[in-house]
Amino acid sequence: MTDDRTPVDGPAPLDDPDDERAFARTARRPRSIDPPELGFTPRRPVPWLAPLLLISTGLRTLLAMLFGAYLDKRELQNSLEARIERQVGPDGGLWLDYVADLGDGFDATYSVAYLLAQPELTVDGHRLPRAQTLVMGGDQVYPSASYEAYEDRCKGPYQAALPVTPPERPTLFAVPGNHDWYDGLTAFLRLFVRSRDRHFGGWGTGQSRSYFAVELPAEWWLLGLDDQSGSYLDDPQLTYFDTVAKRLGPGSRVILAVPAPTWVKAVDHPTAYDSIDYFIRTIVAPTGARVRLLVSGDLHHYARYAGPDRQLVTCGSGGAYLYPTHHLPERIEVPPRDTLSRRASRSLPYDLAATFPDRARSRRYGWGVFARLPRRNPGFGTLLGTVHTLLMLAMAGVAAGRAGGTEQRLLSVPLVAMLLVTMIGAVFFAKPPSAGGKRHVRHWILGVTHGLAQVALAAAGTWAWLSVPLHDWPWPLPVAAAAVVYGPLIGLLATELVAAYLLVAAAFGVNVNELFAGQGIDDAKAFLRMRIDPDGTLTVYPVAVDRVARDWRPNPDGSPTASWLTPKEPLTPRLAEPPIVLEP
Repeated sequence: MTDDRTPVDGPAPLDDPDDERAFARTARRPRSIDPPELGFTPRRPVPWLAPLLLISTGLRTLLAMLFGAYLDKRELQNSLEARIERQVGPDGGLWLDYVADLGDGFDATYSVAYLLAQPELTVDGHRLPRAQTLVMGGDQVYPSASYEAYEDRCKGPYQAALPVTPPERPTLFAVPGNHDWYDGLTAFLRLFVRSRDRHFGGWGTGQSRSYFAVELPAEWWLLGLDDQSGSYLDDPQLTYFDTVAKRLGPGSRVILAVPAPTWVKAVDHPTAYDSIDYFIRTIVAPTGARVRLLVSGDLHHYARYAGPDRQLVTCGSGGAYLYPTHHLPERIEVPPRDTLSRRASRSLPYDLAATFPDRARSRRYGWGVFARLPRRNPGFGTLLGTVHTLLMLAMAGVAAGRAGGTEQRLLSVPLVAMLLVTMIGAVFFAKPPSAGGKRHVRHWILGVTHGLAQVALAAAGTWAWLSVPLHDWPWPLPVAAAAVVYGPLIGLLATELVAAYLLVAAAFGVNVNELFAGQGIDDAKAFLRMRIDPDGTLTVYPVAVDRVARDWRPNPDGSPTASWLTPKEPLTPRLAEPPIVLEP
């Protein structure tokens, strides 16, 4: 390996490797899983439908959309060193790992980190040693970038998995995803792009900008792009890769790591793939080099599309909630024929070759929304219970008033307001304002239908409330009784109605993300372990874990490089599909 690394717990570099190993042996290991012992707080999975989180994430997304260009630090990176790294293993080949979408709940994130950090894995009869290079493919933290989130949800778990630098001195490279961009890339640059203390657990950080180029064995290259959620590639980045391109030739083969699988997203948004196509067409293709493999995260599953010239792999299963695979198209054309780019490359067909989880299991996971949605998002049920209680009180007030009287007209004002809140909330939940193209009408129809269903539930709840004597109690006892008795029950029923809506809407391609985000499924995780042989053969092993570990025990007496925590029940990785072999 090319870069000198410092031990993770060391305050300063140690020049003598023997001194470094001696320091590692004396490094303090935690004796419990308490945060003061670990140095970070293991976090629960993000409750994506929690009301405050929905508001916060929505505001951050809006600010990123409105001011993203002003917060874009990519032009400023032109002042940073433009390094081109080289990674070659001791045998002339290289083991390389790829993981993405990892900084969520501790159990899932650490399960994957633990497997990545082990000296060797035996998976379906294949012996897979720990990789010398690790690539993080985006969204290293959720729900948004901050110092605390990176420490607790990303860096902390990975340091616990590989506490100090092992003898092979592995190197880490990271591609920023949209969640890394929510603060304008500030925290990402401070964590992964450093001139000193260049370590991330036992991995050394190897990049000097938010994008990178790494020369690999046998004329393979690894290029990591930062396209800030599909925007134009900035001029300093293009200039950097122009310099890289001078070292490519007709015999070069490229692994291109990008933040999102735009080849799939282009099915509904034809311009999504344009920036990647532009990069390949103008930077790589003129050199005669070939992009043999595109890898990305962003969609939280494993999926591979095979085409005549390259493999398109999505592997965003590093820790974030599972995203379904049964909605993926069986065949795509890349670039899409209906792109607006007038100079797009020739469209080629790509067939869906493998997924993890498979389609049948993915559908079964979808049906779990009825149990998981209320359990994972109690705040969401509380919000629905509050809205329905207010709506019921408004309906009950109108029903108890005299027809046509002034009292009824006055009581109808809050009822109209609550009906509007319910309908508008349901319609916006289906996202019609931002929906475009082929599914715009579906969003509106499903949103309105969902709103009417919630109003019907409120009407049924009002009838039930008026059938019991609680509403006749002197004021304010009916309001208190409604909050204590009616609110929790109707909140649960409304949550189950939302679950039913999500299941139906997802069948039409609407709210698919919310169906699975609301469940927060920890299981079905995956990463890629790749081997480049000295003769240029690239073999991709998609390593999958059906069930993550949930019970951990400290390992205070382990070796310096041993993981701090070990699972009480062993993790059993397997291959998501047979190894993919790309011949030279």
